[in-house]
Amino acid sequence: MVLEPVCCPHCHTTDVVKNGQSAEGKQCYRCRNTECPRASFILNYSYRGYLPAVKQQSADIAMNGSGIRDTARMLHISPTTVIEELKKTLPA
Repeated sequence: MVLEPVCCPHCHTTDVVKNGQSAEGKQCYRCRNTECPRASFILNYSYRGYLPAVKQQSADIAMNGSGIRDTARMLHISPTTVIEELKKTLPA
C-alpha cells in the first residue's frame, strides 16, 4: 500500500485532512494552514469551470474583447460560468 500525500493547491502544504464528500461523491479536503485563504478543496473536479486556472483564463479572455459565448466555447465551459466569474472579478 502506497500513501500519496495530498497538497493544498493554494499554499502547497501537506497539512491536509479529509472533509467529507461532495454531492457527486468526490472526496473533499480541508487545509489546516491558518494563513491559507482556501478552506476546502477537491483534487479532481468533474467540471472544468471549477478549476481556478480556467476561471482566471475566462476573466482574462473576456476582458481582452472576446464575447462571453466565444470565451465559453474556447474553454469548453458554460456561458453562465463565464458571466458569474466576470461578476466576481469586476468592481461594483
